[in-house]
Amino acid sequence: MIVDLNIQGKTVIVIGGGKEAQKRINSLLRQDCKITVISDSDNTKISKLSKSKKIKFEKQKIQNMGFISRFKPDIIITTTNDKKINQRIIDAAKKKRIIAYSSDNPEDSDFSNPAIIDFENTIQIAIFTGGQSPIMSKKIKDKSEEIFKRVISKEDISQIKIQKIARKLAKETIPTQDQRRKYLHIVMADNEIDQLIKDGQMKKAEKRVITILRNWK
Repeated sequence: MIVDLNIQGKTVIVIGGGKEAQKRINSLLRQDCKITVISDSDNTKISKLSKSKKIKFEKQKIQNMGFISRFKPDIIITTTNDKKINQRIIDAAKKKRIIAYSSDNPEDSDFSNPAIIDFENTIQIAIFTGGQSPIMSKKIKDKSEEIFKRVISKEDISQIKIQKIARKLAKETIPTQDQRRKYLHIVMADNEIDQLIKDGQMKKAEKRVITILRNWK
């Protein structure tokens, strides 16, 4: 089962400062969570992120599990080359009911990382092998990415953004879920909105969304 965790505002600790850690950090940066990286070394990118205060960095070699009590994280991701340390971290996290992931042991982790095809942080398509073969997930992602680029247009992405605005307004105004659903379908089928999106006039499209809502009965 693939689950998209809502980790906005949550505290996430990444153990390690290498390429694998950087991959996990890059994914987390889009989630608006609090990221702390713990490692006895870092790379240029992690250093820049720390200086710009996008993440916190603590230079430390993990020798015990005291960092868990100190930081009280919601999620721990460990990416070190030391399998014993990774396993100790996973075991300690599970005892405290903290979600944990180890890059070298997805089978014993609480979640897996699929290969993601991302369109402007709006549409994500996951290629997932259930942790059986991350290498094949990436290979299939690379093979299918160009196909999806031909299927998903910029207009589709703009329509999603318009739907997000319409949905928010509908929740504030329209009392029932069934009526809100009908309103959103009307917005999506509206020829004027469709043309405004094609012309790149998003502000006018947003105004049209409001007009439809005002005339809603």
